Amino acid sequence: MATNEKLVVDIISGHKISRQEAEALFEIDTIDLLAGADKIREHFKGKKISLCSIINAKSGSCSENCAFCAQSIHHKTKVEKYPLVNSEAITAAVQASVKNHVGCFGIITSGNAASESEVDKICVSIEENKKHGIRISASIGSADTERLKKLKKSGLKRFHHNIETAESFFHNICTSHSYTDRVATAKAAKKAGLELCCGGIFGLGENRSQRVEFAFAVKDIDADSVPLNFLNPIAGTPLAGQKPISPEEILKIIAVMRYILPEKDISICGGREVNLRDLQSWIFFAGANGMMTGGYLTTPGRGVQQDLQMIEDLGFTVNKS
Repeated sequence: MATNEKLVVDIISGHKISRQEAEALFEIDTIDLLAGADKIREHFKGKKISLCSIINAKSGSCSENCAFCAQSIHHKTKVEKYPLVNSEAITAAVQASVKNHVGCFGIITSGNAASESEVDKICVSIEENKKHGIRISASIGSADTERLKKLKKSGLKRFHHNIETAESFFHNICTSHSYTDRVATAKAAKKAGLELCCGGIFGLGENRSQRVEFAFAVKDIDADSVPLNFLNPIAGTPLAGQKPISPEEILKIIAVMRYILPEKDISICGGREVNLRDLQSWIFFAGANGMMTGGYLTTPGRGVQQDLQMIEDLGFTVNKS
């Protein structure tokens, strides 16, 4: 049995790969690497694809200086700025997501942390929409256990908080808050009894070793769902001229994440269309079992119906739970 085939069998049997084994995966032939990731995904997740959608519930005017973000006050972008939207707008977006067979809906706000009044309004929206049967998620920046428990009491199922990148690279993309700050909020969500959606963004200038470092950090945090984003450079941000990583490299990143996190949900989110182009359908054969659909925070995506058709054409089904 070939070395990679044996590793795949071992992972399916419970083997947890080391960082050294994970870094070596990038040197494997792409088709062989993806074939292994596909087998791991098939074993643990079957052929069901989870969909998520979001609403940019509060846009722009963020005090943080994340180098990739269009919403930072430190960057000169043309992003739309507005305060927290009303509950009617959130409800309309939730209902549209339910109609499109989306299983998870995220309420996203810009800024380091939502204010108490904003949290209270979000809690009201969660209470009003939990009857629709869709998993409600929230991403409101930094939050302590008390605030997270308040959200959970209102009906929140999942909290989203990315760690963005490897700790060793974090200082290159943000200096207004620390990597430790981000990990603390992610761990607080788990402590509060919420499901945790925690991932990051690739193509910032990090190397392969740092991508593996990031993956093991997410593993250590024990995220339930891991969203993977790929830089879509925005004019006016420090990374506007960043060279994109190739579609093949993106597929390798997804596959390596599956080898490291065999039992976790792995979703492909921002930057999917612009970076993968005609290879978008390959994300599932690279090990992903979910994706964001219907657009992102400040950039558009393609239509939900196109994504649903792609899933059907590939012989997969939508996981509605």
